[in-house]
Amino acid sequence: MFIQVEDSSRRVHVQVARQIARKILSGEIEPLQRLPCEMDLCEMFGVSRTALRESTKLLSAKGLIESRPKVGTTVRARANWHFLDPQLLDWIQGLENTEVFLSKFLGLRKAIEPEACALAASYATIEQRKQMSVLMQNMIKAAEEFDYEQWTINDHLFHQTIYLSTDNQFYIPFGNILTTIFKLFIDHSAEGGRFCINEHKGIYDSIMSGDADQARSYCQELLRDDNQRFSEVPTA
Repeated sequence: MFIQVEDSSRRVHVQVARQIARKILSGEIEPLQRLPCEMDLCEMFGVSRTALRESTKLLSAKGLIESRPKVGTTVRARANWHFLDPQLLDWIQGLENTEVFLSKFLGLRKAIEPEACALAASYATIEQRKQMSVLMQNMIKAAEEFDYEQWTINDHLFHQTIYLSTDNQFYIPFGNILTTIFKLFIDHSAEGGRFCINEHKGIYDSIMSGDADQARSYCQELLRDDNQRFSEVPTA
């Protein structure tokens, strides 16, 4: 059911947690299904009880499992899983259809990012505006040279800076989510040189001029399905 973990730079309990999590996230282990007993899991993974218990603590904190005395460890219902956890997002990559997975992420961005851009236009500090200026220049250069690696790095930082510029601490975690899967998203959307530089420049200019409505509008344009190469992705 599981493979033994290797002694590597990644901590053993994280390797164990990742294996279990991916089987849960993929549906191979279903909600409400009970995991093997502790002794059997230790033997399967080739780890100590201490390492296994650390891994189950990690999985419990992410809402995937719960352990009860005399009952054992059971997978929780999907509604309890912490899908916004950056580590969980990292583990889920490659399990679902990539385009459907990224399309759902686009839906999240549509719900929150236009307002983040509007808030950034109102509240970004001088230093944050300077940072966006540098990143925008780097993005323009990368687009002109079709340098996908530099585009991905700077586009990611540009959007992360927007979230940090909202003056609202509840937006900050979304910047962390971007760190986890934004590179995969950008690689997909920019394929073939589709950088949407005019929309990015519109967001940047609006934030620099303090025009919240325009910043929101340009962000909505940027996040259109066809701009992000999701026009043919099923919604279900």
